[in-house]
Amino acid sequence: MRRLVPAVAALAVIAALVWAFLPQPVAVDVAEIALRPLEVAVEEEGEARIREVFTVSATIGGKLRRIILHAGDSVAKGEPVAEIGPAAPVLLDSRARAVAEAGAAAARAARDLATAQLAQAEAQLDFMAAEANRAVALYQKQAISQRLYDNAIRDRKTAEAAVASAEANLAVREQELASALAVLRLEDTGAPDDCCVAILAPVGGQVLRVLTESEQVVQPGTPILELGDPGKLEIVVDLLSRDAVRVVEGAEATVTGWGGAPIAATVERVEPSATTRVSALGIAEQRVTVILALTGAPDSWRGLGHGFRVIARIALWREDGVLTIPVGALFRDGADWATYVLRDNRVALQRITLGERNEDFAQVLDGLAAGDRVVLHPSDQIAEGVRVAPRAEGS
Repeated sequence: MRRLVPAVAALAVIAALVWAFLPQPVAVDVAEIALRPLEVAVEEEGEARIREVFTVSATIGGKLRRIILHAGDSVAKGEPVAEIGPAAPVLLDSRARAVAEAGAAAARAARDLATAQLAQAEAQLDFMAAEANRAVALYQKQAISQRLYDNAIRDRKTAEAAVASAEANLAVREQELASALAVLRLEDTGAPDDCCVAILAPVGGQVLRVLTESEQVVQPGTPILELGDPGKLEIVVDLLSRDAVRVVEGAEATVTGWGGAPIAATVERVEPSATTRVSALGIAEQRVTVILALTGAPDSWRGLGHGFRVIARIALWREDGVLTIPVGALFRDGADWATYVLRDNRVALQRITLGERNEDFAQVLDGLAAGDRVVLHPSDQIAEGVRVAPRAEGS
């Protein structure tokens, strides 16, 4: 009996050593392959903008009065938003004034010359009219020939034409003098309150931006302010062309990242052409503009404004009852996708075929069945046939 005690103790020590050096199961996280709804979406930064923005411009050139409206003020259709009056005359320097005064003096002299020429023509007309009257009286008495009579009538008509020409010349010289004097006239003879042209709002809405606020001289077409209806917002998103080809009109979307609750939206239009944009990394990308229409309640996006940054998530594909696997259980085995499947507390390498996928789950087309359990985020300790101990199950 005394000999058995040491033997049993020795066997216990040997068993403890053997157990200590045996490979222990690797603790792993597992997930179950199950049928789930799967949605594939693209997420990109976008911008909120008012659908119709109207730029109010100056219709005439002149002096724009200071704009009293500010961004956010409401205006009605047809309401005056700006006034333009005549511009102040240009001041002349000494040299320009001397030239203008010389021009005015020359115009005054030309007018005096034209007046004298008119007086000369009128005197000539009086003489020729008297000669013609005498010729008519003598011709009726057959005291002069037909030729002398015709010459007298011709001279009278020529004198009348000379008077008309002199009158027209005088009118031209008077206008030239008035033009030359207008250059020298510095005072403003207009009444600003009666001669200003009102610029009317083409639509009702709010003032988005005041582009020209201070009083200044403007040219026709100068932008003054921008108007728009804040209740008619849309979202503009520039997607990569490879993502835009999968977006269809009417697809569901969600607008987030603007500081408020998520807003429901739908794809209204996908523009047919792409533009080249350079990313922050200096890579040239082909971007396609996608327009989203907000479908949520207007109260849910009341704080969203023109030009605000948003995050748009657009659904590309969705289906219920899809056999899915967590993305964290996938890895590459050569050119194929693979995962580790739990069978009798040991892992087995399983190659699978995938379909659609998002950032969380992927669609399993072949290689797995519902109820299978796979290893999440396998480490370098996991290999074919290794014993594992599930640490927890997740979905």
